[in-house]
Amino acid sequence: MATGRRKANRTKKEEITWQERVIQIRRVSKVVKGGKKLSFRAIVVVGNERGQVGVGVGKASDVIGAVKKGVADGKKHLIEIPMTKSNSIPHPINGIGGGAKVIMRPAAPGTGVIAGGAVRTVLELAGVRNILAKQLGSNNPLNNARAAVNALSTLRTFAEVAEDRGIPVENLYI
Repeated sequence: MATGRRKANRTKKEEITWQERVIQIRRVSKVVKGGKKLSFRAIVVVGNERGQVGVGVGKASDVIGAVKKGVADGKKHLIEIPMTKSNSIPHPINGIGGGAKVIMRPAAPGTGVIAGGAVRTVLELAGVRNILAKQLGSNNPLNNARAAVNALSTLRTFAEVAEDRGIPVENLYI
């Protein structure tokens, strides 16, 4: 009886294995009647390394509260990513977030994640293992993370494209 209960607990834990990484914590201030009010802004990436990822921003008067709010915001803005068998993306894609642009290309197995800054964090927590990515324009971590999520959210599989065109998948390769 005890082993059955343990197995049930283990499967529940495996379903909900969210990882969160803080990209940036910044102290921000607001000028009010009595002087300056200090608070913290945390940019957090949340992912399960199985094709789901989200970027969240949280603000609070303490760092821990800001990170918690960021995690909650990231879980609200989750996206699903189609991946190939080699844990790469199906096709090259560009993404835009504010002044930041991101270019992503699929890579051969064994290449690893070749990306920098916030884009690397987003791709790792999404579960992508082989990819080439480049940040262009702004180096703002929030805008780059949003550009990466924007690019990943517009990815489509060959099956989806074939269905949209109303042709069999085999005809796409001709």
